[in-house]
Amino acid sequence: MTLRTEQTNDSELLRVQLLVEGNDQRNFFEALTKFLKIKNAVQIRNFGGTDQFHDYLLGFKNEPGFDKIQRVGVIRDAESNFEGAFMSVCNSFRSVKLPVPEYHGTFTNSLPSVGVMILPGENQSGMLETLLCKTVSDCKINACIDKFFECIKNETGIHVKRTEKARARVFIATQPEPHVSVGVAAKKGYWDLNHDEFTGIRNFLLELANLDSH
Repeated sequence: MTLRTEQTNDSELLRVQLLVEGNDQRNFFEALTKFLKIKNAVQIRNFGGTDQFHDYLLGFKNEPGFDKIQRVGVIRDAESNFEGAFMSVCNSFRSVKLPVPEYHGTFTNSLPSVGVMILPGENQSGMLETLLCKTVSDCKINACIDKFFECIKNETGIHVKRTEKARARVFIATQPEPHVSVGVAAKKGYWDLNHDEFTGIRNFLLELANLDSH
């Protein structure tokens, strides 16, 4: 069940661990940690779906070498309930007797230090794609995407569900390799990782990797 990134050997765990929800997030955060020049300091692991997180965390805690870990960050989507998502992650940490952060986006003063980031941000509903769509909201392509979905609605009566996921994929369809996922699209440079909408995530990752701050 454990997933490892290419920067580590199977026999070792890095002191900084980032647990993310699904392969799209894993690919996206591999691109973002590379952009921030902290990729070699952070081991990124896909814990699967939200309903798998508790069992994954229990296995993670029992891995050989876990006692050497100094920082653990978790990133998952809020979907429709930011508070519920944050509390769900915290309850999982509590149930396996690991430190629990008091606030979203902050780290505990403990060993290991633990932090939780819920996407797209504090007190917001949505997901990674919500942020991705915001980063292209002021580009010309976005106006065309608006017209596309308006046409679909007017001509067919179809109301597209999970709109932000759909819009992100339509945006990717305009890029040189339109078949890739949103996470792989980050590795190909299709999203502006320096955009202001990613400020909160960038700050969270930089604090996660900064072992000297705790």
